[in-house]
Amino acid sequence: MKIPAWTPEAKPQPTELVDAIAKRRGGDLLNLDRVLLWSEPIARGWNVYMKHLRQDLSTSAKLRELAICTVALLTGAHYEYHHHAPEFRKAGGNDAELEALSRAVAGQPENGVNEVDLGLREQLVVQWAAQMTRQIKVNDALFEKLRQHFDTTEIVEITTTIASYNMVARILLTTGVQPE
Repeated sequence: MKIPAWTPEAKPQPTELVDAIAKRRGGDLLNLDRVLLWSEPIARGWNVYMKHLRQDLSTSAKLRELAICTVALLTGAHYEYHHHAPEFRKAGGNDAELEALSRAVAGQPENGVNEVDLGLREQLVVQWAAQMTRQIKVNDALFEKLRQHFDTTEIVEITTTIASYNMVARILLTTGVQPE
């Protein structure tokens, strides 16, 4: 990492905050947490926001994880992919879909994917994440396709997931966070 990993000795933080972050993570702090804990307000807000984003949305976890993996591959945020490819599999995804995603990102990052290993909704999520990540805006034609296959809540939740994980990627890449 480009900045030192946070420790309680280097910058004491409230025990309840550190415990809440570790609890959300399943008991251990991740390297990303050891960056964010240098600032109590950021760590506190991040923990609450990401908890809701990861645990409380109604949109399919598989589609959200696919969006996150797309952002990770497009930005080169290997840490993000390292953590979210297994979550994609847990949510019902498979290796053939991840391979299709990798091929699509390597071959057509702006336009998404048109692979037989991905269903229509999955293809749309990859295209959506690719356009949001590379072009910031989604073109009108893609947005109309989204509206045909996703309800408004899904559009808001997937859009927010993509935007949030673009933010995560920028923090990871800027600070040089590596997988545990």
